[in-house]
Amino acid sequence: MTNDFGEVLLWSFWFFIWIAALMVWFRCLWDLFSDRSLNGWAKAGWAILLIFVPWLGALIYLIARGRSMNERRRKDFEDAQTEQKKYIQDVAGTSKSPTDEIASAKELLDSGTITQAEYESIKIKALA
Repeated sequence: MTNDFGEVLLWSFWFFIWIAALMVWFRCLWDLFSDRSLNGWAKAGWAILLIFVPWLGALIYLIARGRSMNERRRKDFEDAQTEQKKYIQDVAGTSKSPTDEIASAKELLDSGTITQAEYESIKIKALA
């Protein structure tokens, strides 16, 4: 048991370093196995390095492949964002083309459901 406040701070510091290092190591492993551009032999080599010399291997991995890690992560984020936007449009039913929206607004105007000002507003939104 620790009796000194300084020892508690030191243990807290080392615990934080340990957790941070584990996060980096797992992120390197996750990136390694999710990378489609590496062949099996390259993945096996990196895996051996990351497993047998974990902290040095993670440092080397970050130096060698850090930029491509960031690019892959950004691309995955953009793809997910595009898919989410498409899903929201499909669920909300707003995937009509501007021509379809204007035509349906014109039908509503002709039937007297909406006013001319509302029709113009819908038309402006559809063309935006």
